[in-house]
Amino acid sequence: MFRILLAVLLIFAQFAHSNAQKLSTSKPWTYWWWMGSAVTKADITAQLEYFSKSGLGGVHIIPIYGVKGYEKAAIRFLGDQWLEVMQHTLREGKRLGLGVDMTTGTGWPFGGPNVTVATAAQSMTVVDGKPVVKPTGQKVKRAAPGGEGLVLDPFNANGMSQYLSRFDSAFSKASAKPRAMYNDSYEAYGANWTEDFVQQFQSRRKYHLLDKLSLLNDSTGNAEATLVKIDYHQTLAELLLERYAKPWTDWSRAHGFVTRYQAHGSPGNLLDLYEAADIPETESFGTSRFNISGLRVDPDYSIDQFGTPNPLAMKFASSAANLSGKKLVSSETGTWLANHFKVSLSQIKPQIDELFTAGINHVFYHGTTYSPDKEGFPGWLFYASTNFGKTSHFSEHFPLLNRYVDLCQRQLQNSQPDNDVLVYFPIHDLWATKAKSGGGVHLLEVHHVDRWLLDLPFGKLSEKLWKEGYAFDFVSDLQLKKFTVEVNGILSSGNANYKTLLIPSATYLPEETLKELQRLADAGAKIVFDQKLPATVTGNANHEQRQNAFSDALTRLSKLKNVKVSTDLNADLAANGVVREQLAEKGLTFIRKRLGEGVPLYFVANLGNTFKGGWVKIGKGGVFFKSDPLSGVSTPRMRGTKGSEEIFLRLLPGESCFLTTSADGQDAPEVSSTGKHFDIKGKWELTFLNGKPKLPAAAQLTGLTSWTSLPDSAGYFSGKARYRITFDLPGSAASYANASLDLGDVREVANVKLNGKDLGVAWHIPFILPVGNALKTKGNVLEIEVTNLSANYMRLLDQQQPNWKKFYDINIVDITYKKFDATLWQPMPSGLLGPVKLVY
Repeated sequence: MFRILLAVLLIFAQFAHSNAQKLSTSKPWTYWWWMGSAVTKADITAQLEYFSKSGLGGVHIIPIYGVKGYEKAAIRFLGDQWLEVMQHTLREGKRLGLGVDMTTGTGWPFGGPNVTVATAAQSMTVVDGKPVVKPTGQKVKRAAPGGEGLVLDPFNANGMSQYLSRFDSAFSKASAKPRAMYNDSYEAYGANWTEDFVQQFQSRRKYHLLDKLSLLNDSTGNAEATLVKIDYHQTLAELLLERYAKPWTDWSRAHGFVTRYQAHGSPGNLLDLYEAADIPETESFGTSRFNISGLRVDPDYSIDQFGTPNPLAMKFASSAANLSGKKLVSSETGTWLANHFKVSLSQIKPQIDELFTAGINHVFYHGTTYSPDKEGFPGWLFYASTNFGKTSHFSEHFPLLNRYVDLCQRQLQNSQPDNDVLVYFPIHDLWATKAKSGGGVHLLEVHHVDRWLLDLPFGKLSEKLWKEGYAFDFVSDLQLKKFTVEVNGILSSGNANYKTLLIPSATYLPEETLKELQRLADAGAKIVFDQKLPATVTGNANHEQRQNAFSDALTRLSKLKNVKVSTDLNADLAANGVVREQLAEKGLTFIRKRLGEGVPLYFVANLGNTFKGGWVKIGKGGVFFKSDPLSGVSTPRMRGTKGSEEIFLRLLPGESCFLTTSADGQDAPEVSSTGKHFDIKGKWELTFLNGKPKLPAAAQLTGLTSWTSLPDSAGYFSGKARYRITFDLPGSAASYANASLDLGDVREVANVKLNGKDLGVAWHIPFILPVGNALKTKGNVLEIEVTNLSANYMRLLDQQQPNWKKFYDINIVDITYKKFDATLWQPMPSGLLGPVKLVY
């Protein structure tokens, strides 16, 4: 155990040294909200030093609304003083090995004082067959001083260049610049028009929109109306890509920035929009419903209101990165995991593991708020949870989460995609349906994927592939043009290779896409249509004539021997050499990648409750090593003949690991268990060590229960307490070789010592630590220091000092966006709830 810890410490020492010279992308970064930009150089330095010591790799500055009482301290966005504190941040970041990104604006979405009425977002409605166009009137949400103004028209020909002009002058004399510019999720609500839309539509779609405008309101399913709706959405999507995403990216690159782009929420094709950025970024908002025993979900979180994270939505960002060879795929991570002051590290880890399995490898926490040290607890807070800052109840143990993310992302960033199936995204079938978002347009958001993804045959097929263990990426119509065909029909984008192009059951297909399918099939690509061929060519212009040619061409394509209309998808994929990983069948979630040429790398997470251990066949055969990011490398037992090997994988609910056929050495014994356990019971001594508002009296417990049930102030206590018990083993200590200590339910983090030896910190589910050689036959002394949430203390503080809620705009709200009031909360269970037992 000591050797493993020493190796880990040496790795981190080396990394800390290198980070002083070069920023780290493997370490997690964080959103850093500057409230009113009321910042000082001294507090900037202090907070950056905290971030560095906590194991973060960088910050993303987002100026937002201000703080009451700090109006005179507010600094106007992009003014000389603001640019000076930005330069100070960059200098200090470089000193500390921290990267710095910033939003190209304040709040979200793009907009501000130099957006004129002519270049502001517009909304069109059809009245009596004619367009009625009005400004949406939307202003920048959560704007900072100097960033207020109208939201930019994302389809305007000159809007982006005009918008960026203020940044040209601001950064023209900057000696240092942020790493990246950032564009938040679309959120231009109701925007569906621009001043030259009619002309653009005619040029692109080859007919007059105004002649068919009334068809946009058709609800009868009229065939021509459906085609017009598809054409309308297609035009919006093209303008968004050409006039918004690409110009912003081109400008950023020309000025020495890379770009992070949240394309979701927009009416465009997410795959094309994500690809336009250097770092595509998705978002994990809310709590997934993982079936992990002991994992809590805030009962106040509203699925109807916010939806839940979905890995298929995340895969749009990672697919775009894989196809175009982008190393980094980021995520806004941990948004509203639970109410303020109620988020634990054990809730964060599974959400991050889900992101990793969906192809994300550059985590950005949501987030931290700039807060002057003199403000104390809870300090300045952003309206949306989670708080990863210095005043968080888990700040002491925050480095443990960051170390885990760092170790995982090193491997994920330095490996290549290894997916077998390329799944075509038939967005035209979506555009043919009635929009469930405002403005009559489809907004492809990450919150409610049920509104645009899951109900489509494409969504159902993708869910099947995900659940049945297939490794796949998505591809758009435009992206198909990148592909060539190599030996054995392998599809190659130049950055990623695939064995099969899979076309979901779809009704509509552009003729340009059919031509690409024909080109690829003629070159030997293996193409599978799920259940049926598309029936209708998109585009209303000359439709009947084009439909006849389309049908003939599709029939010819379907007769090629390497093209299949599948009625048994699993069999047809297997015939093409596609691997179906047994990991998914066992209830495990995974991503498969490769190291160099031919060395497989799997990241596997147990996000369910059906698997604890068993024999598993790994699709890429060979002798596999198991690498636990936190404890080292081990060699699982194996059986079977070459090419059909199985490994005995032990992975408890909540745990994760890497599997690979290449390892430098064996650092840790493979954990085994006889299934036996010994319950540690008796008299527990409970002593409160530090915390707020005061230390409750010590207590003796005959059974483990929440310390909130104790008298005195324990129901309001937030801090650390020590549990101590002495016990004897039934039998010799030798019988417990390789035993583990299972702490049961921990609220929320436990530092453990046994007979004076430090066993480590249990901060995530399962709360289990290896005992090593610390046990003895008689007189074992077990000491467990447990730190709880700050929610219980906030129940009191919100009564005594409600004036901490002093922010402009939305101020501070609860998880349902209602006025925040912690005085209404019931006490949160706290401490060691157990049962505590030795497993051997």
